[in-house]
Amino acid sequence: MKTKKPFKSRLSQTACYLSLGILIVTNTSQFVSAQEQRLAQLPGGDSGQTERSQLIQIANNLLNQGDLAGAEENLRKLIKKYPKDAFGYFQLGNVLSRQKKNDEAMKQYQEAIRLDSKYALAYNGMGLVFANQEQWEDAIAQYNKALAINPNYGDALTNLAQAQWESGKKEEAIASLEKALSVFKSQNRPQRVQRIQEILRKLKPGDDPSVS
Repeated sequence: MKTKKPFKSRLSQTACYLSLGILIVTNTSQFVSAQEQRLAQLPGGDSGQTERSQLIQIANNLLNQGDLAGAEENLRKLIKKYPKDAFGYFQLGNVLSRQKKNDEAMKQYQEAIRLDSKYALAYNGMGLVFANQEQWEDAIAQYNKALAINPNYGDALTNLAQAQWESGKKEEAIASLEKALSVFKSQNRPQRVQRIQEILRKLKPGDDPSVS
């Protein structure tokens, strides 16, 4: 039993660092501008887009305040008015996932993908739902779909590493983290770089990932 304790302690510490289930929610804002541009052809002209943007902003503000029910309500208003808005379904999936409504969240992500088959964020969201239920192989499959669309999706690489580690694929997990580190460095995201370096130091105590 004593020989297993260091491994379990290390694994629990690693799981803590790799538990990035809210990553996709807290960082949604960085994708909004791109989504806004792509969805600019929605009917309704400028006034329609203004209303859509307001609903998104209100939902995001409520989400940041921890009012998940209020955020959900506004996002449901959004998709009712704009039923072809893939971003609305994606963000609603995030909010439902935060409420542990896994089946409902999955349906929203699937609808986002039905509207946009290249929606890497939604595949990553589905992976997070599986990960929250410790269905690691299913999570890996979804993260890989996201990465097939965007190989430089650093958050998906980090989430993939968690699922790989939890399913016993330790070398693959480290490789995914190293790739994520490279991506975050190239994107000039210092907070992500620091976090991944901390994880790698725990997994590879003899190496210094900051110099790679």
